[in-house]
Amino acid sequence: MDNIKKLTYAGLLTALAIVIPTAFGFLKIQLGPFTATIAAHVPMFLSMFLGPVPAVIVGVGSALGFLITSPAVIAARACSHIFVGFLGAVLLKKGFGFKTVIAFTAPIHAVLEALFVMPFGFTMYKVLVVVGVGTIAHHTVDGVIAFILLSTLTKTLKVNLRKA
Repeated sequence: MDNIKKLTYAGLLTALAIVIPTAFGFLKIQLGPFTATIAAHVPMFLSMFLGPVPAVIVGVGSALGFLITSPAVIAARACSHIFVGFLGAVLLKKGFGFKTVIAFTAPIHAVLEALFVMPFGFTMYKVLVVVGVGTIAHHTVDGVIAFILLSTLTKTLKVNLRKA
């Protein structure tokens, strides 16, 4: 994939990462200190195919989108998308399959989000169980959405991010 196409995809995914939390608040689920905006991880997952740098940029966009619309604790949690996206992109470059990357990064994502909310004064139960387990569930759901979207883009629009 040439650099202009990759830059365009990265820009579109960054825009999506900002727009999802700002315009699609109706997709938000809240359970105590844990919130999940369905599809918020999808731009991050798709950006992994573009490489580590685009994945980091999309992660920053995601954090920015949540910073605009949400309390600081949620924006702090969204900062984990920077690290998870980077790691996922590195794993994809090394030849790991997308499903494996989603499964491998889920617990890392959960630990990072739990660590990021600790300074906000939540109990260990809320940090580990509610945020940690909730993040793994949300990560998995969004991974399935990203997989379906990736397959659909490849078949219908001939956009194959897997060969980026």
